[in-house]
Amino acid sequence: MRLLRTACLAPSGAWTVELRPHANGLALICRQCPHTGHQVAATTARSAALAHLARHARGDLRPSHLRTCQCRERGCHWHPRHRGCNGPIRLLLTCEHGGRIWRLADTCTACAAATDRAAVVPDTTLVTLPRSVPPRRRQRQPRGPDEKTRVRDMLSYLAATLPDGIPAPARLLALQCALRMDDTLHVRLPRGLLRSLRLDAPELWRDLERVHWLRTSPMSTRSVTIGELFDSGLLSQAPARPDRRRAADWALRADLPAKVGKAGGQQRLASVYLAAHTDTWGRGLAEPDRMARACGLQPAEIHCLMHQLTATGALGSWRCCPYTGDLHWAL
Repeated sequence: MRLLRTACLAPSGAWTVELRPHANGLALICRQCPHTGHQVAATTARSAALAHLARHARGDLRPSHLRTCQCRERGCHWHPRHRGCNGPIRLLLTCEHGGRIWRLADTCTACAAATDRAAVVPDTTLVTLPRSVPPRRRQRQPRGPDEKTRVRDMLSYLAATLPDGIPAPARLLALQCALRMDDTLHVRLPRGLLRSLRLDAPELWRDLERVHWLRTSPMSTRSVTIGELFDSGLLSQAPARPDRRRAADWALRADLPAKVGKAGGQQRLASVYLAAHTDTWGRGLAEPDRMARACGLQPAEIHCLMHQLTATGALGSWRCCPYTGDLHWAL
């Protein structure tokens, strides 16, 4: 079912909201909507901005062959110069001015890679899926991207939407919550699973509650923790929950490989990131600043982290390209 279409004054495919200071909090200003400027609480402003952008995206349903790179349409001034537009069109979420401005736009793969503080919205589904029920004898086929792609896109999304200062273990917890949530933004995580991941410490939940990304439910028990997520942008994931849970299980295997053992949260999160960005031949490539943002680090700390992973045997080798600064590694 379509959500209510939002009236736009600008060409479709790119939407921007701004959070401006107001006497009683913040005002949400949408550059494409007339008569906007309603007040939002500072604690929920980030979620309100993402929800508003999501409504715009769902209100602009177009076939993929009719989508164009909105960055190119505006002279490619959203990023430093690069070799030119190329690749499939992706839906890119960008954060500017410390979270005051949020933009959602159709962007080619090349422009998306060159844009700072941005993340591709994971496997967005903007069309209504058929409701026909397959025969019981027919085995269900996965829908959307594979597990590795889902985890990679979600890490990119969380890097753009989670505030700085969130420690690596809390980011691992956020990854599991985002992939395992239901269609009402609620998640139920068994305590046994959390203990096996070493994510059962109460302070990890408090880190995410402090930035108003989620809140734990009073219905939680000794055997299961129930959380309610506030980031409605996560609803843009493909609705096949079993496929998302398989991606969460894939992240578990990448989180605790035997060679990492009982390493700290930074090494564990880095092992997930590296596994998600490694090809079928065991080779990977990433930009240090993007990896640092996804892992909650400063770019200067990445080289030390790569040395640590090499010492544990999780990495076979790695190097930094002297010309581009990109990281290359082999598992």
